[in-house]
Amino acid sequence: MTNQARLLILATAATGLLAEAVRLCANPTRANFQYLLGDVQYDSPVPSGNDGLSTIAVSLQSLTHTNLYNCVAMWPETWAGWYNNGSSLVWADCAFTGSGPRQDEIVSFAVDWRKQRIYVAHIFACSDKPGSKGLATGTHTLNLNCTTATDGGNHCISRGTKDGSPVFNPIITTLLQTPLNATLRCEAPKPYQSWKLQDWVRYIEQHPGASPGGGKPDGQSGPSFKLISIPGENSMNCTTSEPWKKTNGTSEGTCQSANPGIPAASFSFNSDIKILSISQHSKCTDSLRNDLTGVVFIQESCQRGVNGDRFQIACTSDPVWIGTETF
Repeated sequence: MTNQARLLILATAATGLLAEAVRLCANPTRANFQYLLGDVQYDSPVPSGNDGLSTIAVSLQSLTHTNLYNCVAMWPETWAGWYNNGSSLVWADCAFTGSGPRQDEIVSFAVDWRKQRIYVAHIFACSDKPGSKGLATGTHTLNLNCTTATDGGNHCISRGTKDGSPVFNPIITTLLQTPLNATLRCEAPKPYQSWKLQDWVRYIEQHPGASPGGGKPDGQSGPSFKLISIPGENSMNCTTSEPWKKTNGTSEGTCQSANPGIPAASFSFNSDIKILSISQHSKCTDSLRNDLTGVVFIQESCQRGVNGDRFQIACTSDPVWIGTETF
């Protein structure tokens, strides 16, 4: 192979990697982006178990088959991906693996299990509009093989080709709006209303010798977090007013903005299943309301410390995008 040919191959590969990392926002008609849907695995609760939670894990890959994001969500099996079996999808964070280019600030996903459909949303810096960020969303129908195991649980994995090799289906996402700090409006057409959650923290106290998640805690406080509206970029601080009771795994609180024109939101967090529900209601006119509800599965990372004679566990979470309606 000649040196010229080698240089051409290297240049082509570099261009491909660069193209995957580019996020163009200036021309909405061309603002489509793509991930490859890698491995998908679903596990229903084992009948002999006691948590009753279904788990779904998904990998999102680059066009060169680099595994970029690992997405995991859990919800009660009867919900099938919908909060309380209702009208709000349960969103969850997609964690960056550290491989390949970091294309997005936040990637989130949700699954409608009854329709076998996955939803993906991502927030990113616009490559052609410095200082501006965009939000893009997309959806794709899953193609799975499901079996019932000897333990009675239902297990599903991605359906491969006839020769058993994996199929990497594309998920196309489309730019919804940029910049994200567009004027918040109630009248139609309106921007997609959603939230970015960040700075999540809550504290758990347990007696010496107890492990995180092991048994009922001696005391719990929080959670506290920051909620940023999209596209308005209005920030709200969310807190609970009292520590939780030992026998009650649900905490309720409010989200307040320093801007008096921003309506407060309320939230409920179930620590047993790690599900956070947020609601915000605002009156635009006498006949028009803007009611938002978003639900998210919180993936916590907990670290142990010592507070006097007690073990204190601090649990945090990466930022996550929360959708408020199905697109």
